[in-house]
Amino acid sequence: MKQRILFVCLGNICRSPAAEALLLNKLEKLNLIDQFDVDSAGTGNWHVGKLADSRMREAASNRGISIKSRGRQISFDDFSQFDLILTMDNDNLKQVQSLAKALSTTSKAKIKPLLSYSNQTDLIEVPDPYYGGDKGFDQVLDLLQVAIDGLIEDIRVN
Repeated sequence: MKQRILFVCLGNICRSPAAEALLLNKLEKLNLIDQFDVDSAGTGNWHVGKLADSRMREAASNRGISIKSRGRQISFDDFSQFDLILTMDNDNLKQVQSLAKALSTTSKAKIKPLLSYSNQTDLIEVPDPYYGGDKGFDQVLDLLQVAIDGLIEDIRVN
């Protein structure tokens, strides 16, 4: 049975699609891609159907990572379809937890901050690079990569 992982940020055009692409790339290299379904979503609906921010796509491309997903908003169905929902910041975490509580049935998904899988930072939130400079996108990719490595290690151990 496949493990299903959903990454969530605010608009689903920077952090969560980058995390999705990084995990897919890593799973491909490890020949584990067939064991997972990976997706991303935003808590907001502003960018539904749009490609990820061009600056994030370029920063990822410079690392050999292709971000192909299109923006979508998290839905109630996600809580029954995904095993793990990983959020980028405290606001995302609170919104996702609030949605889970609004469900009349118990959520199957475990909800956690993505950086809880990182052992190389004291940060608890992935900063949103949208309003910053180009360096912010590279810094976010660095944070995400370490957390993705930790996530894979946790999955392999458990």
